[in-house]
Amino acid sequence: MARRLVFTLAAVAAATLLMTACSAMGSSTPARGMGFFVTSANPGKGADFGGLAGADRYCQALGTAAGAGVRSWRAYLSTTAAAGQPAVNARDRIGSGPWTNSKGVIVANSVDQLHGANMLTKQTALTEKGDGIMGRGDATNLHDILTGSSPDGRAVTSADGKDTTCGNWTKSGDGSAIVGHHDKTGLDESAPAKSWNSSHATQGCSLEALKKTGGGGLLYCFAAN
Repeated sequence: MARRLVFTLAAVAAATLLMTACSAMGSSTPARGMGFFVTSANPGKGADFGGLAGADRYCQALGTAAGAGVRSWRAYLSTTAAAGQPAVNARDRIGSGPWTNSKGVIVANSVDQLHGANMLTKQTALTEKGDGIMGRGDATNLHDILTGSSPDGRAVTSADGKDTTCGNWTKSGDGSAIVGHHDKTGLDESAPAKSWNSSHATQGCSLEALKKTGGGGLLYCFAAN
């Protein structure tokens, strides 16, 4: 009888420890989980996301669908000053890092590293589903990622007044936006061709126009917490 009681108590203790461990793992998973992805698709209106707020909602929706909705997702987009509103820098709205992709691989440990010697490549710039994105040399080139940003992640005001953000992400027709190359590959070996966030301007803001230079209206999304 005593031996049975000891065995029962031991079993209860083991079960309690297992439950505690599982609970601890569950509570810490969001902090260690996915913190970066490239959107797997465009919502359908080219560079018109309904402004920054709409782009953030889109990132949040995709993150939630992928099981990472407990985090606050932000689109890596800058905006220029307009209608009495100041410019917004993409680098200032994505948190402090580190950020890992859907496979748990770190793409950058900090904002400074993200805009310096980051670990973003075609192999690490994955979608929220864990899929790779076609780039230069593939059947369909989708390496243009919308950013509206300078190499250091700040808003860009063109000297000739040219649009750099498709009307602060509200246009799906005429206009232009700065894009980066997620595969860090371009027509030559220049710095812009290899830039993940500031390579060149698009030929318009519609999906059709974005495709002309090798894009699909995709975004970078970062977890801000």
